[in-house]
Amino acid sequence: MPVARVTEIYSSSSKSFDDAVQTGIERANKTLKNVKGAWIQDQKVVVQNGKITEYRVNMKVTFVLLD
Repeated sequence: MPVARVTEIYSSSSKSFDDAVQTGIERANKTLKNVKGAWIQDQKVVVQNGKITEYRVNMKVTFVLLD
């Protein structure tokens, strides 16, 4: 029986939400084995002088400990 775990990751990008998600998943893969999926819990933007300067995501990443 597989055993999975979920960890919370915050990631940001100056380009887009998609890029922030991709950056977060790439970083998770460097330290976690068997990453199987992610749930985007929250999205936020940083605005300066009326322009979006940063896209931020809060995601829950699922990875398998035992298969």
